[in-house]
Amino acid sequence: MKLVATAIADVFLVEPTVFGDARGFFFESFNERRFREAIGAGDELRFVQDNHSKSAKNVLRGLHYQIRQPQGKLVRVVAGEVFDVAVDIRRSSPTFGKWVGAILSSENKRQMWVPAGFAHGFVVTSDSAEFLYKTTDYWAQEYERSIAWNDPAIGIEWPVSGEPVLSDKDRNARLLAEAEVYA
Repeated sequence: MKLVATAIADVFLVEPTVFGDARGFFFESFNERRFREAIGAGDELRFVQDNHSKSAKNVLRGLHYQIRQPQGKLVRVVAGEVFDVAVDIRRSSPTFGKWVGAILSSENKRQMWVPAGFAHGFVVTSDSAEFLYKTTDYWAQEYERSIAWNDPAIGIEWPVSGEPVLSDKDRNARLLAEAEVYA
């Protein structure tokens, strides 16, 4: 496993070591001890829930976070391709309001570590995609919040032509300036 730094210090891309031959491939998709060591986390980091979604081309999910019970997320794609984004919403951070994005796909097998304190979203760039999330806290609907995917103050360069397919929640999301954020 190799960590690749991004423009925001706390967000990493995780590149697994893939063993392939004429039969196919094998890789270790998660190893708790190695992951903790790689990102410098102690025993307090643990994953408690796994989520799996399937979405069609141009579906955009996000930018989501929980204002209480914040979730760190280790995300990956097992079928198809997405453009995955993390936005720093920690007001005291020097990178507050900044974003990083990367292509995650079943082909490149990359993962992204999105720590607590970030809003997260993705858009499907293939015909469809299956997306897996490991989370560090449980989903809590009453604390879930959304920031507008197209907030000009953030300026995410989404690889979509035309309007993406959104849920009602994401269509009605707040701008960062109006959103509840972390201290």
